[in-house]
Amino acid sequence: MTRPEPLELPPRASKDVEKYLLPDETAVVATRRHWAVLIEPTVKALPFLVAGGWLVLRDPENRVTSWAGLLVLLATLLYYALRVGEWWMRHFIVSTRRVLLTSGIIVRTVTLLPLRRITDLTWKETLLGQLLGYGTFRFESAGQQQALSQITFLPGADDLYRRVSALLFSTDWGGAASGGDDEGNPEPPSSRRPPGADPGQRDTEPIQGLPPRRP
Repeated sequence: MTRPEPLELPPRASKDVEKYLLPDETAVVATRRHWAVLIEPTVKALPFLVAGGWLVLRDPENRVTSWAGLLVLLATLLYYALRVGEWWMRHFIVSTRRVLLTSGIIVRTVTLLPLRRITDLTWKETLLGQLLGYGTFRFESAGQQQALSQITFLPGADDLYRRVSALLFSTDWGGAASGGDDEGNPEPPSSRRPPGADPGQRDTEPIQGLPPRRP
């Protein structure tokens, strides 16, 4: 059985993989979201940049309008810098055991979903997503609603979908989504039964303390 080859990762993604994956895990996918996620904050920021610049240049001798325009510009640039920083720091990682989403600039947050809890995977592309090359992953999992049920603006539509699907449903190296406990940890040896064993059968041991049977 062959395991996935380790990825060649950029420095930021490599730090997340090294920090958050367990020693026996291999990263199969590690990517940040598509740059199209910045379209919305760009559209929101542009009118304020224009308004702030207009206030600064309208009457340079007027301190009120100049300071007001400067404050608008600084607040807008700060807002946009935070959005770009969040995009740069957030990574979607799929290992041989879990799906992880790392986020946060100052306070780092890691959300995870064990592969064995995933029951179905849906890939959705809008018209703009097809043109720019991004889409949305929707995970259906056993149990209650998960924080990672939907991840938007993922790049490399065809390749990413094939790689994650192969990881979830392939049996070439033991079935990533078929083993382990609910947290993605390997099952203890005592809980595994040999192939063909009756699932309703229970192992029994001699009861201690009983007197020996007489013939």
